[in-house]
Amino acid sequence: MTATVRTDLYPTRITGESVPQSRIDPTVWGEALSPLDKEQLDHYESNGYLVLDELLSDEEVQTYLAEVKRLSEDPAVRASERAVLEPDSNQMRSLFEVEKVSELFAELLHSPRLTDIARQVLGSEVYIHQSRVNYKPGFGGAPFHWHSDFETWHSEDGMPQPRAFSLSISLTANFPFNGPLMVIPGSHKLFFPTIGETPPDYHKESLQVASPSVGSPDHRHLTRMADEHGIAQITGDAGSAVMFDSNMLHGSNGNLSPFARSNIFIVYNSVENTLEAPFAAVKPRPQHISNREFPSVSST
Repeated sequence: MTATVRTDLYPTRITGESVPQSRIDPTVWGEALSPLDKEQLDHYESNGYLVLDELLSDEEVQTYLAEVKRLSEDPAVRASERAVLEPDSNQMRSLFEVEKVSELFAELLHSPRLTDIARQVLGSEVYIHQSRVNYKPGFGGAPFHWHSDFETWHSEDGMPQPRAFSLSISLTANFPFNGPLMVIPGSHKLFFPTIGETPPDYHKESLQVASPSVGSPDHRHLTRMADEHGIAQITGDAGSAVMFDSNMLHGSNGNLSPFARSNIFIVYNSVENTLEAPFAAVKPRPQHISNREFPSVSST
């Protein structure tokens, strides 16, 4: 009996030299022109990201901030595997699978104002691949090194194609000095294989360490892309949001200011792009980081 050979469209975690490859999949999969209009879709397709101003009202921001604070102070939540603490303190760095621990966040993440955008862009029904709150506290919120999320989701979770995107909703103002998101516009058009084998249980390092040992593009490629396309720093008021393609190169500096930079982070994936066995890891990451048990958001 002949075993089926799986085609890997985006090989990564390799040995030798990293050679970027052109993306073979679209950025915008659907044809609908709402809720995003043509100008917004064109900007997203070309640049790989789109800022959505005033997605949340001031009242909603205060409600969700209070929920974020409650979760960070809950001993059971802090002791759970969903919680990741800052490497140099006991402050919360990230809390995963927030829709499972908060009815408020579950309602928001499954709301039509978010999921309708996801269906439009991904051209199908969708589900939540991952969710979390990023706290990035003042006086010590650690940086997130340059990376492509899809490179991680492909190699460690088994996501076949970059038919997913992230939505980061700001609960605090994003200033230039409190570690806002940085993106390289247009970088989503290329896939950058990374060098090195995925260590066992690598998520325990990569989610906490500022400069993880595997999974970041070669500095030469980052420098060339930044020279060609520049770096966009996403600043804005609380309640604004940015959506960005799963293959976008992005990162953020540490937060040495007194002002926290907290956000709700959701990854929507197409139900036609569900996870397989990891392409470059021995076993999948845990369920709370990489969702494999889901209904589509339309049925919740």
